[in-house]
Amino acid sequence: MRSQHDNDGSQDDADDIFSDDAQQGEREFSDPQTENPKPAVDGAHQELADQRDRYLRLAAEYDNFRKRTAKERTDIAARAQADILRSLLDALDDLGRFAHLDPAVTDSATVVEGAEMVERKLFKVLASAGLEVVNPQDQPFDPTDQEAVATEPALSREDDHMVAKVFQQGYKFNGQLLRPARVVVKQWNG
Repeated sequence: MRSQHDNDGSQDDADDIFSDDAQQGEREFSDPQTENPKPAVDGAHQELADQRDRYLRLAAEYDNFRKRTAKERTDIAARAQADILRSLLDALDDLGRFAHLDPAVTDSATVVEGAEMVERKLFKVLASAGLEVVNPQDQPFDPTDQEAVATEPALSREDDHMVAKVFQQGYKFNGQLLRPARVVVKQWNG
């Protein structure tokens, strides 16, 4: 009987060993978050809320930056325009003096001289602001800053594609073409 009991006992011991191993394996492979998922979910919600708050603050900061720089650009443009207008006031005053002269006591030479003086003063002010005159008289035709409005025959092959006359001067502002010069171009047909 003892042998049977030993067999039964050894079987029980084996069952105990296997059940202990199974419990140990369950403990080793168990996920602590699955045992109590509530704190992990709460932590994820808090992190999501923090990230959302950071995103909204960053978006607001960017929107404020965009508005501030747009306002600064318009302020700078307005100040630049005011500076140019301020520098044109002297020429405008001179023009006003010549516009209100009494024609009965003023000769035409004085009026022409005054108009030329005002023109020089205007060009000086505008040139200091970055305006360049495009006057290609007797230069090769350049379609990047000139517009051919007519042609005339050239007297020699060397004069082909040279500017014969300038109908209207062109203008550039800081290298940017504002208006092309309108010109007559010589064309060799020989």
